[in-house]
Amino acid sequence: MIESTTPHIETVAVSAGRPAGKGAPLTPPLTLNSTYRAGGEGTSYGRVGNSTWSAFEDAMGALEGGHALAFASGIAAFAAIVETLPVGSAVVVPRSAYTSTRLLLSDLQTRGRVEAREVDITDTAATIDALTDASLLWIETPTNPLLEIADIRALAAAARERSVLSAVDNTFATPVLQRPLELGADVVMHSATKYVGGHSDLLLGVAVTRDAALRDTLHQRRTLHGGIPGAMESWLALRGLRTLPLRMERAQSNAQALAARLQEHAGVQRVRYPGLTDDPGYALAAAQMLGPGAMLSFELADADAADAVTARLALVVDATSLGGVETTIDRRHKWPGDEHVPPGLLRLSVGIEHIDDLWADITQALGG
Repeated sequence: MIESTTPHIETVAVSAGRPAGKGAPLTPPLTLNSTYRAGGEGTSYGRVGNSTWSAFEDAMGALEGGHALAFASGIAAFAAIVETLPVGSAVVVPRSAYTSTRLLLSDLQTRGRVEAREVDITDTAATIDALTDASLLWIETPTNPLLEIADIRALAAAARERSVLSAVDNTFATPVLQRPLELGADVVMHSATKYVGGHSDLLLGVAVTRDAALRDTLHQRRTLHGGIPGAMESWLALRGLRTLPLRMERAQSNAQALAARLQEHAGVQRVRYPGLTDDPGYALAAAQMLGPGAMLSFELADADAADAVTARLALVVDATSLGGVETTIDRRHKWPGDEHVPPGLLRLSVGIEHIDDLWADITQALGG
C-alpha cells in the first residue's frame, strides 16, 4: 500500500510560511515598514500588506486548509466578518460564547446594525430553527467557558442549505485538534493571542476562509477599518505556532489528568471537560475533534469558595487570558457579560508545567 504524502500537521506547523529558494533565510524576517517606493508590483502602503503578515497567513492557511488573513486581534477578525453582512442581518450566536463576541453583537444590535439571536449551540435542532432569514451562524466549540460542544458538520450543512454564512471560533481547539473547514464551515476564526502565539506576549487574530473571494472581501474590510496586525506580533505568532502541536499535546495531557483528579475531589461540585466520558459533549467531541483540548472548568460551592482558591494558588496564575505555556485560572462570573456563568465556576487554561506540581498547587488551594 502506498502511504499518503500529505504532511502531518506537526510537519506543517514547522515548515509552512518559510521563504523558498537557495540563499533564502530559513526564518521569515521581521519587516518593519510603512512606506514603499512607487512603481513596484508589491504592496503600496503598510496598511495594505506586509511580508511578515503574509508569512504568518501562509502558515495559518496551511494549518486550517484555507485562505488566511491576520488581524489586530481576534475580536477585530470577528468584527470584520460581521461587517460583510447587510445592515439589519440576523446573527445566530451561542448564548455562552466568548464575552466580547456577545458584547460586540449587543452593541451592534443596540445601534440597529444587526439582530443577535442567542441559542443553546448544543441543541442542534433549535439552532437550525433559528437560522430562518439569518445571514451568519457563529459557532463556538468548545464554548468559553462552559466547554459545550456544537455539531459543526450538521450546523454548517444546515447553514449552507439556507445560504447562511457559517463561521467557527476555533481558538480553544486550534487546527491541531479541530479543522472546521473540513467539516463544512465557511470561515474559521482564532484569537491568535491564545494558543497560536502561545506565550502570553502578543495580541493577534486570524480568519481563514474556504473561499478566496471571501478572503479578499475580509481584506478590504481590514484595510478600510484599519484592523491590521502588527509586524512584530505576526512574527512572534509565527514563531509560536511552530511549537503549537507540541505545546497542545503536553497541555492536553495535563488537562486530562487534572480533570479526572478534580472530578474525584470532595470540594469540587462539577468538572466541565469534553474528555471525560460522562461529559455531555464527550461523544460529539470524540467524533469531530482529535482531542478534548487543554481548557477545562470546574465548579465550587459559590463565589467565595472560588475566590478563596484563587487567592491561595502559588503556581497557577490568576489571570483572565488563556492558551499560554503557563496555567491560568479565572472566575468568569465576576466579568461583565458573564453573569450567566455559575458564580463558583473557575476556568482553567492548563499549561505545560509538570502535572505533579500543578496538582500539588491546586490541591493545597482546595484545602487538601
